[in-house]
Amino acid sequence: MTWKHAFSPGLEFAAPEKIYKRQLALLKNHVQYLSRNSRFYRKIFTDSGLDQESIAQLDDLRKFPITSKSDLEGYTQDFLCVAEEEVADLCLTSGTTGHPAALKQTRGDLDRLAFNEETAFGAAGIHKRDKVLIAAAMDRCFMAGLAYFMGLMRIGAAIIRAGSSSMPVLMDLVQSHRPTAMVGVPTLMLTVAQRLAEKGEDPRSLGMQRLVCIGEPVRNQDFTLSPLGKRLQEFWGAKIFGTYASTEMATTFCECEQGKGGHFHPELIVVEILNKDGEPVKQGESGEVVTTPLQVAGMPLLRFRTGDMAVLHTDPCSCGRSTPRLSPILGRKCQLLKIKGTTVYPQAIFSVLQEIPEVVNFYIEVTGRFALSDHVRVVAGTRSPGLTSLMVAERIASRIRIKPEVVLTDPEAVQTRTMVQGKRKPATFFDLREELYE
Repeated sequence: MTWKHAFSPGLEFAAPEKIYKRQLALLKNHVQYLSRNSRFYRKIFTDSGLDQESIAQLDDLRKFPITSKSDLEGYTQDFLCVAEEEVADLCLTSGTTGHPAALKQTRGDLDRLAFNEETAFGAAGIHKRDKVLIAAAMDRCFMAGLAYFMGLMRIGAAIIRAGSSSMPVLMDLVQSHRPTAMVGVPTLMLTVAQRLAEKGEDPRSLGMQRLVCIGEPVRNQDFTLSPLGKRLQEFWGAKIFGTYASTEMATTFCECEQGKGGHFHPELIVVEILNKDGEPVKQGESGEVVTTPLQVAGMPLLRFRTGDMAVLHTDPCSCGRSTPRLSPILGRKCQLLKIKGTTVYPQAIFSVLQEIPEVVNFYIEVTGRFALSDHVRVVAGTRSPGLTSLMVAERIASRIRIKPEVVLTDPEAVQTRTMVQGKRKPATFFDLREELYE
C-alpha cells in the first residue's frame, strides 16, 4: 500500500459531519499503512492485537499507545516506511537527548507539506499579490524555511529568502524591497524593527501588512495580544498571526484574521488533548497536545506526544471554518515550575518581562532537588540604570504571586548565554534541576 495523497482545499469550511467522515477514513488508511510498512508500529500492533479494524470512530484512537520523542530518536530507522531510493528530503528534529532524529520525506510528503503551508498562509490572508520575506533558516536540515518557500510557491507570492542569521541583511531587504508580509520568530522580527527605528527609519512606513509568527506565542489565552505581540504591532503597524508547528507533525496551526486560535486542515492531522494520565481532558481544559499526522508516507507517526500544553477550542469561528482551533501554547509539559506549592509555566514570567520596556532580553534558570522546591533565577539584560532587581521581582510577583530571584546584567551577556548554535531562536529556559518532571 502506498499513499495517493488527496487534498480537498476548503474542507475546513465544510459541515462537521463531512469533516469527521473524511478524517475517519484517512485514519483507518493511516493505521493500515503503518501495520504494513512500519517496523516500529507493526510490532506494537501485533503485541497489542490492534489493527485498522480497531478504528470504528475517531475516539478509538485512544486504544493505541502513545509515541514519544525518545521512541523516534531511539528507533529512527524502524519508523521508515519506504525504500531509501524513495526518500527525497531529510529534516532533523530538535532532539531532546542531544541526538536529533532524521525525518525522511518522500516527494509526496513534500507536496503535502507545501499544501499545508499554502493553507496556513491562506488563513493569514496571504495571496499571490504579496511579497513575503522568509526570516527563517532554509539550511541545516530545518523543515520550516523549506516548507514556507514551497507553500508560498503554490500561492504564487513573490518570495524573499532572507534567512535568519544576518540582521544587516534583513534590515536591508526590508528597506530595499518593501515586503508586504514576513514570517519568522517574533523576537527576531521585533529586533529588526527596533534596529530600523534606531537608524531613523520608521518600520510602520515600510509597507509591512502581516507578520506570521513562528516558535514563540504572541497571544494570551484569551486571544488578546501578548506583550510581545503588542510590541510587534506597535513597531510594524501590521496584523499579527500566531502559529504552532513542529518537524515531527509536519502540519501547521495558523490563525485566521479573527486571531482566535490556530486552524488546521482536517485531512492533515488528528489532534488530541490529554491529561497527565493520558486521558482526554474535558472541553475547555488544558492538556498535552498529541497529534497523528495524516497522509505521510516516509516516516508516519501515530499519537505523537509533543510535550506542549494547550487548549482545543471547538466553538465555531466567525471566519466560517468548522474545525477546532488550538490555543496559544501554555508551555512545555517538562518545564512546569513548582515554586513553594505554586505551579507556573515559564511563559507567564516571560510575558511580564516583555512588558518592561527597559528589559532588552532575558532567560530563566531553574534548580532544585525536589518537585516542590524549584528555585527560579531570572536573568534580565538592561541598559537602564534606574531599573532594579527588586522592581522586576515585584512586577513578576504581582502576576504569579511568587517573587523569584532576579539578576540584572548587560544585554550582551544575556545574548551570549541565549544564542545557541543551530537554534533558530534564543534559548530562554535552562533546566538545571536534578530530577526532571515527567
